[in-house]
Amino acid sequence: MKNLRYSWRPFLKYGKKLEVEENEIVYHQGSEGKGFFYLSRGGIKITLLSHEGVERTVNYVPEGMLFGEHGTRNEPYLTSAISNCQSEIYFFSDEALVMICKEHPEAACIFTNSLIYKFRILAEIIAFLNSPIEQQMAHFLLKLVSENGNFSIDQTSFARYIGTSRITVNKILNKWKNQQWIQISKRTIDILEIDRLKELRDSGVINILNLDVLMLSN
Repeated sequence: MKNLRYSWRPFLKYGKKLEVEENEIVYHQGSEGKGFFYLSRGGIKITLLSHEGVERTVNYVPEGMLFGEHGTRNEPYLTSAISNCQSEIYFFSDEALVMICKEHPEAACIFTNSLIYKFRILAEIIAFLNSPIEQQMAHFLLKLVSENGNFSIDQTSFARYIGTSRITVNKILNKWKNQQWIQISKRTIDILEIDRLKELRDSGVINILNLDVLMLSN
C-alpha cells in the first residue's frame, strides 16, 4: 500500500481536470455513478450516511489517491465526497478507464489495489468499533498524520471522523497534550510521542495486524 500514492499520476492526461471550491460536493451517496476521481491537490473527505440518518466521516483522501471507484459502470456511489478546501481533482469516465487499461495494462492492477485499500479502511473502522474511544483516536490520528503529514483538522471534524462527541475528543486531546504526547496549534495536531500513541493504539486491537505496514506513506 505504501507505493500506491501518485501511481495513477501517469494517466492524468486521460482525465478531465476540475477545480472545486471548499465544501463543494463532488458526488453524493446514492446518486448514479458517472466514474471515479483522482485528488491532485487539496483535500477531500468521504462521508457515509447510515440508515438512521447519522453521518460519519470515514476517510480523508490523501493527495495522489483515487476515490469514488465504486461509481464505475453506473453503479450508485456508496458514500459522499466533499472538498474540505479548494482542490484540484481529475474525473475519469468508464470509457477513459477502458482506454487506460488497454494502453497501459498495469493500470488495472493500480485500480484494483486502490479498491483493496478502500476495503482496508472499512476493515479498520469495523475492527475499532468496540474499542475504547481513546484507542480509536490514537489510531486515526496516527493514520491522518502518516498519510497527510501535519494534518489540519478541527476538533468537531475529528469527532465526526471517530464517531463521538467533540467534548470527548477535546478531553482526550488535552490529556495527551498535558502528557506531552501531542502539541496543538490552531487546527494542527503535531505528534511528539509517536511510540506512546502506537502503544495505546495496539492495546487490545484485534482482526488487523501490522497496521503501520498497511498505512500509506506521505
